[in-house]
Amino acid sequence: MTPPAINHQQDIFKRLQLLSGVLVSTSSLRDSVSQAFLMFQSELGLKKGVLILKDTYTEEFYIDVGFGLTEKDRQKAIFRTLEIVTQRVIDSGELEVIGSLCDGVNGVGFDEDEALPDHAMVCIPMTYSGEKIGVLSVVLPAEVATDQLVFLSGMSLLVAQEIKLKRVLEREKESLQRENVLLRDELKEKYNIHNMIGNSSAMHQVYDSIIQVANSNATVLIRGESGTGKELVAHAIHYNSPRAKNPFVKINCGAIPESLIESELFGYEKGAFTDAQDQKIGKFELANGGTLFLDEIGELSPSVQVKLLRVLQEKEFERVGGLVPIKVNVRVITATNRDLEYELQQKQFREDLYYRLNVFPIFLPPLRERKTDILLLSEHFLERFSKENNKTINRISSLAIDLLSTYHWPGNVRELENCIERAVLVCRNDTIQATDLPPTLQRSDTTETIKDDLAYEELVANFERELIIDALKKTRGNKSKAAELLKTTQRIVGYKIRVLNIDYNKYKSAG
Repeated sequence: MTPPAINHQQDIFKRLQLLSGVLVSTSSLRDSVSQAFLMFQSELGLKKGVLILKDTYTEEFYIDVGFGLTEKDRQKAIFRTLEIVTQRVIDSGELEVIGSLCDGVNGVGFDEDEALPDHAMVCIPMTYSGEKIGVLSVVLPAEVATDQLVFLSGMSLLVAQEIKLKRVLEREKESLQRENVLLRDELKEKYNIHNMIGNSSAMHQVYDSIIQVANSNATVLIRGESGTGKELVAHAIHYNSPRAKNPFVKINCGAIPESLIESELFGYEKGAFTDAQDQKIGKFELANGGTLFLDEIGELSPSVQVKLLRVLQEKEFERVGGLVPIKVNVRVITATNRDLEYELQQKQFREDLYYRLNVFPIFLPPLRERKTDILLLSEHFLERFSKENNKTINRISSLAIDLLSTYHWPGNVRELENCIERAVLVCRNDTIQATDLPPTLQRSDTTETIKDDLAYEELVANFERELIIDALKKTRGNKSKAAELLKTTQRIVGYKIRVLNIDYNKYKSAG
């Protein structure tokens, strides 16, 4: 039976439009091309269809989709019989029609029990933006009409375009997957407990707590003043747990208005309120399988506390405006700098929620209680900010270290980090001097010193002593080079060394 010819350009356009919809209906190229072959089986009387692609790396041809091929066709390795025609069409860049398909005729062979003398094969080259992608071959009955060839040429162009697009998307997907793995590994390394800075006994207790709780699903409550590194501990727990490959989602409960916090945590359904134009996924759903970090948990209103308690107990919730319970598997880590026990007494925090959150508390000490870590942290920040700002700053002067060590650090580690960053920016040589530190630290040190009844002359003498000692250390006790470094004369340096009782000989072997 001869299929109806495509008689009008309008019919060609409609069929190409229909084909375009089929090709984009699925992310699988093989599925979409197979559906296209199936659709035109009745439309064009299509007997067989073969999509042959060129490997982008080896440049060899392979059958990607074979429609209507018999088992004998496949066992016979039909590709080998099509190879000559395929190469010829690719080289010429023009379609080719092969008539009377009998076994062995014109270099094309199918199942010998299924010779097709009344059929023709049309082989159309597929190119896109100058790139040779492959060949689309179809077997049609009788003689092929001109309008059919026009349609098949349009079909090959659409298929080539879709192949190119899907290959680009696949490469991007693979690139994103590789990048995701690398980022996850970097995060795991960054938040590895061995990379945390601090050698004080208080911090060792924190490390022990992280190791003890990381492999469990227990709820953790991290306590500590602002700037002590509570979020860093939450990251360390997550990335040292079995959930490390799953999401780590964080939300600052104190930074979101009370009217929005519920929808942020649980999401909402379309139409739940005036501005709910679409469905929104909440933080609990985003963290499913992983960890949800609720910072500043003490800022939650009593109404949201009730709903949070239910999630922790039942492991389910409803979106705002929703009716269907949503089950989640989320580990919850919370943090606060508030006195929750006082909040309990004032009826500002629910007692049942407090005990549900306080399963495994971790207390982070303020920086003023871990003085031995100040120098370690300072050197760590110095190295980091020096690299970020392309500066060569190797050390911190003795007087600057004294100022850092005696300051009370109300802002804790965060304040120290900001202090060192500022010092790196204003430093003009390779050593952080006391004058590079913020005025708050210098005023604090001066106040402490004045309380110790040191006179103005003694303060100046101490400062001069530190400057000369730093210069002698850098020049290995060479007074002449030290004078050059201080932009003064050797005579003045020698005089100050004698007056200030500085033994420059002991710095001759110093690095």
